Amino acid sequence: MAVIWGTNYAVVKQTLSEMLPLSFNALRFSLASILLFLALRFSEGGFLQDRKDFKGILVLGLIGHTFYQMLFIYGIAQTTASLSALMLATSPLFVVLLDLLIGVEKLSRRIIFGVLLSLAGVFMLVTGSRPDIASPRTHIMGAILILVGAAFWAAYTVFSKQYLVRYSPLRFTATTMILGTIILDLLAIPSLLAQEWQAISIGGWAGLIYSLGFAVVLGYVIWEVGVKKVGPGRTAIYQNLIPVIATAVSYLWLGETIGGVQIVGAGMVLLGIYLARRP
Repeated sequence: MAVIWGTNYAVVKQTLSEMLPLSFNALRFSLASILLFLALRFSEGGFLQDRKDFKGILVLGLIGHTFYQMLFIYGIAQTTASLSALMLATSPLFVVLLDLLIGVEKLSRRIIFGVLLSLAGVFMLVTGSRPDIASPRTHIMGAILILVGAAFWAAYTVFSKQYLVRYSPLRFTATTMILGTIILDLLAIPSLLAQEWQAISIGGWAGLIYSLGFAVVLGYVIWEVGVKKVGPGRTAIYQNLIPVIATAVSYLWLGETIGGVQIVGAGMVLLGIYLARRP
């Protein structure tokens, strides 16, 4: 999953040079939802077993597939792929904060230090970046959108656990994605109408196929399997590999680089998360 998602940042960034952000997201999630629906239909037969879970799963669909994906796609469109990956690496930090709020985790000096260290690292990541694709203000706004998206993904991860006790990862992912995609598609109608589909190259379509088939369908299912088997906190730790892979792929493919200040900031973020999550 880390390899798939790490590579996906460069793929998405390249594809967005040919497609509007919401057009790209609406199309890939619509197709991914169809694939997941067919997989669920032929393997497990249906959606929810308890109608009382519908409201909660609808909310998670909005959090994890509508709002998060809108923040992610607009964020990466305005900043670099490598910085986007580094900002999303803060998601485990938000998992810790949510665990504190709902009483799963108890506050300690180690957690406080880890959180503050990670936040200082985030500040260094943003202020130490050297954008070459947008104005500094737009670049920073993109980073902020990604950071807010990380909080939404953390919420989706934490509150998914209660449903994964009763539903398989495939059933849960398919249901939340289809519900979230319906709203995403409605919001994307203006972009879908404005998109110049005939101008998209073979490479652009290939990027869309990779992103929907691997990053969305396969990646989401792997993620839910991890949450079900080892819990949201331990699963979120594997996100630490994603920015490393994303930065390497972005450097080799897109020619993106990160400065010394950002390297230090990234180290502070990862160390802070390690300290906050360490048992």
